[in-house]
Amino acid sequence: MANEPAPLTRHLRVRRDRGHTVLEFHGEIDIAAAAQIAPYLDRVTARPGVRVVIDLSGVDFFDCSGLRLLYRARGRVLDRGGELRLVCAHPLTLRILKVTGLARLLPPQPTLDAALERPEAASGSV
Repeated sequence: MANEPAPLTRHLRVRRDRGHTVLEFHGEIDIAAAAQIAPYLDRVTARPGVRVVIDLSGVDFFDCSGLRLLYRARGRVLDRGGELRLVCAHPLTLRILKVTGLARLLPPQPTLDAALERPEAASGSV
């Protein structure tokens, strides 16, 4: 099993698991949290061929700032030939993802294990 992640901000922990960089979002992902997360997200998604999982399991609130983070990460990862997977089971967050169409581009998995076991990238087509 992977090491226990150290928090980079109160809203983000980063760790490695099964060849993927796992970004665990926590708490309320609003404009202030997004501003703290964005530099770390950009750093991780700058590498060619990176394999990223964004885990929203620890998120209590998610607004359009969080959607922008996901959409930006998806674009950066795909532009660099990588893959991005998403973990989300919170009903309200899932609804936001579906209503905005992001769930179609970045299909959410219910657990981290499910996301990591997927044989193909879950980041959709450009």
